[in-house]
Amino acid sequence: MMETAEAVPGTAERDFGGVDGAALVAGLQAILPAASVLFDPEDLRPYECDGLAAYRQLPRVVVLPESEPQVVAILRLCRRMGVPVVARGAGTGLSGGALPHPQGVLLSLARFKRILKVDPLSRTAVVQPGVRNAAISEAAAPHGLYYAPDPSSQIACTIGGNVAENSGGVHCLKYGLTVHNLLRVRGVSIDGEVVEFGSEALDAPGYDLLALVTGSEGMLAVVTEVTVRLVPKPQLARCVMASFDDVVQAGEAVAAVIAAGIIPAGLEMMDQPATAAVEEFVHAGYDLSAAAILLCESDGTPEEVAEEIARVRAVLEQAGARDIRVSRDEAERLKFWAGRKAAFPAAGRISADYYCMDGTIPRKRLGEMLQAIQAMERKYGLRCINVFHAGDGNLHPLILFDANVPGELHRAEEFGAEILELSVALGGTITGEHGVGVEKINQMCSQFGEAERVMFFRVKAAFDPEGLLNPGKAIPTLHRCAEYGRMRVSGGQMPHPDLPRF
Repeated sequence: MMETAEAVPGTAERDFGGVDGAALVAGLQAILPAASVLFDPEDLRPYECDGLAAYRQLPRVVVLPESEPQVVAILRLCRRMGVPVVARGAGTGLSGGALPHPQGVLLSLARFKRILKVDPLSRTAVVQPGVRNAAISEAAAPHGLYYAPDPSSQIACTIGGNVAENSGGVHCLKYGLTVHNLLRVRGVSIDGEVVEFGSEALDAPGYDLLALVTGSEGMLAVVTEVTVRLVPKPQLARCVMASFDDVVQAGEAVAAVIAAGIIPAGLEMMDQPATAAVEEFVHAGYDLSAAAILLCESDGTPEEVAEEIARVRAVLEQAGARDIRVSRDEAERLKFWAGRKAAFPAAGRISADYYCMDGTIPRKRLGEMLQAIQAMERKYGLRCINVFHAGDGNLHPLILFDANVPGELHRAEEFGAEILELSVALGGTITGEHGVGVEKINQMCSQFGEAERVMFFRVKAAFDPEGLLNPGKAIPTLHRCAEYGRMRVSGGQMPHPDLPRF
């Protein structure tokens, strides 16, 4: 028999009011230097949102610890006082996962930025969570190694945030997501207990809690140290750019490449509006006459690359590519990828605002999704440019809108919600690498049934019985899902959490 919301820890709405703010600040100042405890509104403003700037909320207090013992003491204090805690890295996340709690402490890990060890023999690096993604590869480069997951924000995003969201990147098809490139995560529970997940060995005893904590969006523990795998830099990498006159044809070509047994280092897709926006910004040399382009990279030894490029070319030609270019040198290869990685800032140049979605669908449904998005553009009266991690079906439609125009933000939200609902209907999921946060919490009601959501809360309760770590994110309450179900039946739209907008 299904338990009621009240009987399941964390499934009922929580009220965290009533905490003495002065006592909280005094307790935190006893742990940290006064300059590391921020509570004036002008000091809190930079922390009011993450990369999803549509939703904003000032925290009660921001703390900037520099050591693990300080994190331990902060969490013990917050547990004792019943104060929620939201951990934050660089704030580049796109789902509102680092959105502060108005009654809570925002715990910034920006000062945890040391690379503790690079071991070329074991091909590992031990880093603090505030280390930038790209900085790991920079430190490993003298040893001929690098860290493979490469989100588009890698020059700014931190490894702690990557762990929280299980980030990917353009090369995740061959080299895997964050979870596939970790050996060990060290963190602190809400009780102030230092815990370790995984091991520096090839395996760890017991359940695979490393996979559980990776992608848990700061709801289970606060990360303080990460051991990552490093991989050898390939001798050679070349990128194929293929042009298609039809988006469905391009989507089918993606499936054909994988079906042929080819696992490229990267396989990305961009539609014509996306390439037009990017080309004006980066001048990557994209074919602007194509309805869609594919970027397909091969890496390895020169012999391996030559053989794979020949196979890829044959598959793409058979799939209907009307033009195929292969990067002539490293500079041109990097230019091809620079265009793809600049899609988000390019969108910012042509639109006052944009809303980046993150669904995942089976590769064979890519063309179908693109056609559906074109129909949604007409339905909602908004433009959308599309960039996909096509190899693993991870979509990143960028919905363009102007928040200063009444109603456009709401239409953009409805547009995005319909994309996510269709992703589920096509056999996919509501997220690939950006996480759920507050953005996709309604669609969790569609993706998972009540029994599954209850079990999610049980897992969280095992780590955080009072629901103090990042509350209100990722897992919708049973009450919220019941209301969302009623709204869908009536044809209405369930609003996002009631938060200040722009």
